[in-house]
Amino acid sequence: MKFFLPTLLAGLALSAASPAPYPPTKAKPQALFDGKTTQGWHTYLQPTATPAWSVVDGALQLDPAAAGQGDLLTNGEYENFELALEWKIAEGGNSGIIFGVQEDPAFKATYETGIEMQVLDDKSAPDNKKPSHRAGSLYDMLPPAHDVVKPAGEWNRVKLRKDRGHLTFWLNGTQVVDVQMGSPAWQKLLADSKFKDWKNFAAYPKGHIALQDHEAKVAFRDIMLTPL
Repeated sequence: MKFFLPTLLAGLALSAASPAPYPPTKAKPQALFDGKTTQGWHTYLQPTATPAWSVVDGALQLDPAAAGQGDLLTNGEYENFELALEWKIAEGGNSGIIFGVQEDPAFKATYETGIEMQVLDDKSAPDNKKPSHRAGSLYDMLPPAHDVVKPAGEWNRVKLRKDRGHLTFWLNGTQVVDVQMGSPAWQKLLADSKFKDWKNFAAYPKGHIALQDHEAKVAFRDIMLTPL
């Protein structure tokens, strides 16, 4: 695959020119997933996790053929944090890690309010045509600065940092996204995206974290959150 960074963004300096290390944190990480149960999680607008989500080999896994489809949310809400996890997706699959989600019947889906780090099989998924839809992207806004995703069926390691509106994504140890919410660069990205007229998108500083059900088999494990 090629390196993806549209020419129109080249002057904005939104992503690091070379891989950046993880910044140190002093807070103690907390496990959001115990590796055995769905405790601490629930399906969007449901009281508990529905049967579509279960624990398989120490990972939260979506069965797209099971009953009770829907995104899986943390019970807690978070504002400034660093999230670390691993994901693995089936061939041709699509999913996402969505944060800042407001859980309200007024919103039919988590992505109406939440911001997404894309999870994708870049090789075979139908949504692989647009750079800002590739794995590791700030979905539909900013492509990943480096092509470091592993193939379908292999585990990918994520660190996602949201610190007072400053978003930094790492995929497999490489920084792929860096942008400040509300900045001129952010406003341009938003104006050029599908979300430009969505008044509730990215409007809430604090919210749930969601694992997306996009009708593909996907698994998440080693889910840790460090408050900032």
